[in-house]
Amino acid sequence: MATLGPLRMCRAARRGAPLFSARAAATTASFPAQRLAPGKMRAAHAFYSSSASDDKPVELVYDLHRPEKPIADDKTKPILFLHGLFGSKKNNRSISKMLARDLGRSIYALDLRNHGESPHAPKHDYVSLAGDVSHFIKEHGLKETTVIGHSMGAKTAMTLALSEPDLVADIVAVDNAPVDAAIGSDFAKYVRGMKQIDRTHITRQAEADKLLQPFESSLVVRQFLLGNMHRVKPDDSSSPVLKFRIPLDILARALDNMGDFPYKDPSAIRFNKPALFVRGTKSKYVADEALPIIGQFFPKFELVDIDAGHWVISESPEAFRQAVVRFLTPEEE
Repeated sequence: MATLGPLRMCRAARRGAPLFSARAAATTASFPAQRLAPGKMRAAHAFYSSSASDDKPVELVYDLHRPEKPIADDKTKPILFLHGLFGSKKNNRSISKMLARDLGRSIYALDLRNHGESPHAPKHDYVSLAGDVSHFIKEHGLKETTVIGHSMGAKTAMTLALSEPDLVADIVAVDNAPVDAAIGSDFAKYVRGMKQIDRTHITRQAEADKLLQPFESSLVVRQFLLGNMHRVKPDDSSSPVLKFRIPLDILARALDNMGDFPYKDPSAIRFNKPALFVRGTKSKYVADEALPIIGQFFPKFELVDIDAGHWVISESPEAFRQAVVRFLTPEEE
């Protein structure tokens, strides 16, 4: 079991903004499914069906994880959990249940637009993604909301916090920073592999896995990507085939957008509420050079380092759980 080491105080490069750095021993990587003991939860599953246009928010599909001993109702002090690119709400199911149990707060695990069971839309950038989450918060009447996001979800959380700070109490950004940076070339490679599978009438996941092997050597990453497949019945065939439910053409065009950040001038906009940044020490997504920029956009930020790669939550779930619980637990007087 990974445990957080002693916290050490250090300072950001900009005006002494406080950082907390913690080193955690890595657990055995289990990306992308979290190997966590199930908590005793009552989970509600909610669906929306909606066609999306460029100028309208997408109605997001979600899972609601309720704690056995809630400190408030579902609408007060909830936590929204946002997945990364090619992910879905099911990736965050186990960690959501554990955090709901530990914090006594309801957790909404969302499918972002063009992912999971949420509707597809031609526009896929952080302004649109944050707009969907803003709409979700307002439609559900949520108050004092915490937003946790990994990778794409992290930049979505940051964008929402900066654009509509009144909607957000605090954020947890996992392995991403508010800077423009090209995303890894692996993602474009994954799209090519998934498109090749879609062009073939695959009926078994083992066949799809074999086709994906030239594009990704890691079995766990392939399983993560193939988790986006579902069975459909083509018009010209009586036998169902496996296809990707995510819109590959839309996401392929959006890859450059996923590296960008919509806000460029931290002197013009900032989030003056608590923010926790969690980074994997084996990942390149949050370089030390980005810390001053984080401090300018998020002057009350804390930093926790975990001995993991980019897939921090799945590689070191216990270390991540401890970091979030510590951050979100009020200090005793």
